[in-house]
Amino acid sequence: MKAIVSVIGKDKKGIIAKVSGLLFEEDVNIEDISQTIMQDYFTMIMLIELKESADFAVLNDKLNKLGESIGVSITLQHEDVFNVMHRV
Repeated sequence: MKAIVSVIGKDKKGIIAKVSGLLFEEDVNIEDISQTIMQDYFTMIMLIELKESADFAVLNDKLNKLGESIGVSITLQHEDVFNVMHRV
């Protein structure tokens, strides 16, 4: 299953390393990534692929805890959210 990870917060060293490291530990593949600095704010969007057996809620909880520990907001959204939004 695919999902979108969004990361937003004050820029600092190590954000990409910590988020991608957690995804690696959870056996999640990063299929695409876009990141930029807007003035002092770091923004990143990742398209990820989770194994069918992955527990979405557990990954979401781990990402939220990581975000709190490094001072950024991390959001995990299932691809179905975007598919439904763009249906005509």
